[in-house]
Amino acid sequence: MDSITKEVQLEDLIASRPESLEYLMKKGICGIHCADLNQKSFEKMAKDKGFTDSEINQIVIELNQLLVGSVIQKTS
Repeated sequence: MDSITKEVQLEDLIASRPESLEYLMKKGICGIHCADLNQKSFEKMAKDKGFTDSEINQIVIELNQLLVGSVIQKTS
């Protein structure tokens, strides 16, 4: 997965980038036993949790920054 968008399926995101789960848990979007992982996009899950479009866009930016940072750390 090159870049994360708000349309990404949570199941796909966590499968390809497992380190994203901790961040999503801290934000209150998803828990370790999240039942809707295979049925919802990140955007849908975040909206269901009461996040605004602006907050969702900011989280997508932060996730991309976080995951780029983890790739740099792994290759260093």
